[in-house]
Amino acid sequence: MPEQNENSVADLAIREDDRRAIQAIYEKLKDRSAQLVGPDGETRHLPNSVHAFLVDILNAISTNDSLLIIPNKSNLSTVQGAKLLGVSRQFFVNLLETGKMPSHKVGTHRRVYAKDLFRYKAERDGVRRKAIEDLGATEVADGKYDDMSMVDADTRQ
Repeated sequence: MPEQNENSVADLAIREDDRRAIQAIYEKLKDRSAQLVGPDGETRHLPNSVHAFLVDILNAISTNDSLLIIPNKSNLSTVQGAKLLGVSRQFFVNLLETGKMPSHKVGTHRRVYAKDLFRYKAERDGVRRKAIEDLGATEVADGKYDDMSMVDADTRQ
């Protein structure tokens, strides 16, 4: 995965007319089933999961959200892994050295598969979420805050 400098983001801006076209496609597709039509006219039905994935991509593009697609088998460097987790490279290397995340070497360089990094991130985030929920429940039980069970689950992430 090549490194990109921050100045290249401006080069990726989508023209307004293209954004509107993408938004129109998104609006048409979001509530329908989809088919893939090949150059030869052959039509194949797309599974709902693929359709939903493509609709999410179109929505992200049309709203100028960032989008990064990384195959599960991608080999990530320690710098790339650290950036994706939002930690320092040294902290990331320590995770690998202590065996908290599987890694392998390519020559003398450590690498981690994207699927392993995302599995670790999901577990880490789950532990953090549970700790915050437990802390909130304790605070409510102690009468320090109002009961948060009435808050819509969509507002808590």
